[in-house]
Amino acid sequence: MQTAALPTYHTDARNPQRKARAMADLAAGFVSWRLAWALARLDMRNRYRGSVIGPFWVTLSTAIMVAGLGLLYSQLLKQDLATYLPHLAVSLIVWNTIAALVPDSTTCLTSAEGVIRQLPLPLTTHALRCIFRNAFSAAHSLPLIAVVFLVTGHMPGLEAFMVIPGLLILGVNAFAASLFLGMICARFRDIGQIVTNVMQLAFFMTPVIWRAELLGPKAPLLLLNPFYPMLETIRAPLVEGGMGGLTVWIVALLYTALHCGVALAFFIRFRSRVAFWV
Repeated sequence: MQTAALPTYHTDARNPQRKARAMADLAAGFVSWRLAWALARLDMRNRYRGSVIGPFWVTLSTAIMVAGLGLLYSQLLKQDLATYLPHLAVSLIVWNTIAALVPDSTTCLTSAEGVIRQLPLPLTTHALRCIFRNAFSAAHSLPLIAVVFLVTGHMPGLEAFMVIPGLLILGVNAFAASLFLGMICARFRDIGQIVTNVMQLAFFMTPVIWRAELLGPKAPLLLLNPFYPMLETIRAPLVEGGMGGLTVWIVALLYTALHCGVALAFFIRFRSRVAFWV
């Protein structure tokens, strides 16, 4: 396993080399991604130590939620159960992943305070550790989608492969969120609680339980919600038998570019202060 050691720099207050150091941090973190992978697996083992079924509790709770909400809201929204259940299952699993990852991103650096202060590990390693940790948890719920598809007789076609770029968009945004929220919440601890409250509101404002077409002519306004195109690029290939529309993908890429640009600018400018903030 390669060590995620950062290169040595000569300190010069007149030329802090912020961009070079930030790029070196990113490069070292991605090269030694196996370290983040191992740390994420250790986190999962510690989290469910002493548990009988471990992370499959998440799968069980999601299955109960899909069954309960599916039976209720299919009646309230006048939806065919066989059509509504695949939509709900994919939506809930993707949203639960996002809803778990965003609050976890707010503490991905502060939770590694001891490591950051004592070892010259790149901050990128801690961001990747957060992503892998949530990816492991989400992977345990993926078989639930196949079960729902089999029960309802819904079989996606070749367009289902478009879920791969959708997952890539989600992963890039997850990494940007881990860096940006991890740093800003290390400086301002109250923001973590604000993010948690925003995610609760976003759940009801995003078509997870309900369908976008229920808004009628106002449905295009959903593109102002950055969570909607990210969700739709994964859900549409699996549930709706298409890409979800070219506009959705363009907006998702624009939000991703903006998100990455803000995160990178913040990372370059304030990376050197994280050790003092945590």
